[in-house]
Amino acid sequence: MNNLIQNILVFSALSIAIVFLVRKFIWKPRKVSTKACGGDDGCGCH
Repeated sequence: MNNLIQNILVFSALSIAIVFLVRKFIWKPRKVSTKACGGDDGCGCH
């Protein structure tokens, strides 16, 4: 029984690490534009 619990913990930690790396480096979230810099007004943020 101890071996089963150990395998479940290892695979869950591995899957959490893979999901973290995919979200961090591969999946790019959509950028939300702010109201302070919404166009060509020369705010210097582009």
